[in-house]
Amino acid sequence: MAAPVTPHRPHFVPGRGMVLAAGLGLRMRPLTRNVPKPLLEVGGATMLDQALDRLQDAGVSDVVVNTHWLPEQIEKHLERRQTPTIVISREDDLLETGGGIAKALPLLGTEPFYAANADVVWRDGTMPALHRLAGAWVDDDMDALLLLASTVRSTGYDGYGDFLMDPVGLLRRRPERVVAPFVFTGVQILHPRLFDDAPAGAFSMNVLYDRALDAGRLFGIAHDGDWYHVGTPPAIAQADAEILEREGSRVRLLF
Repeated sequence: MAAPVTPHRPHFVPGRGMVLAAGLGLRMRPLTRNVPKPLLEVGGATMLDQALDRLQDAGVSDVVVNTHWLPEQIEKHLERRQTPTIVISREDDLLETGGGIAKALPLLGTEPFYAANADVVWRDGTMPALHRLAGAWVDDDMDALLLLASTVRSTGYDGYGDFLMDPVGLLRRRPERVVAPFVFTGVQILHPRLFDDAPAGAFSMNVLYDRALDAGRLFGIAHDGDWYHVGTPPAIAQADAEILEREGSRVRLLF
């Protein structure tokens, strides 16, 4: 079983990552008719740049970004960045989460890598969430390690949650008619072996998560910071207001 997270335990730190930026953002219409969702600003910066900044801060030097909807806008935006090194994986046909990562796998190497949705916003807690993920990774036990947020404490989220988690982080799916305590944040570490014999073409990562669940190799850790579910235009205003309020409170505490 996976070892508990301990800040002094030696651990593998991924040097590569992927940001999933190919989605259509249909629920964010009309804002996404002419602008891809990852380029919408929340809390003063685009969601795409926030994901890239956190990967860079975690020591990631090479990032793959997949594109599909209005790809030229994303690719032009990324030309402004000097770091990390970014490679584009353009999808002529939308491949969903699993198919998109599978297509980019040759660019990600043979070691575990970070993957983050380009349309999620999070703030770190006591230590950076990506560092905590790396500290919890146990290669012999895991094929995927997911960052999970509290279902009832996540701003903008009103669903029933995704997972239950045991004391060592082993996950199981939410039973029907039950509110699960944790929702997947869209941030994770994945091992390339998870994609062995993956379906061809478009498919959801849930296909591979279910395989890992059956094998007892899907784990999670609870996020100890803030996470914002930014799925609709009103959710942007809600997240903006909360981020500005909390960051303002932190500044006041410093002085």
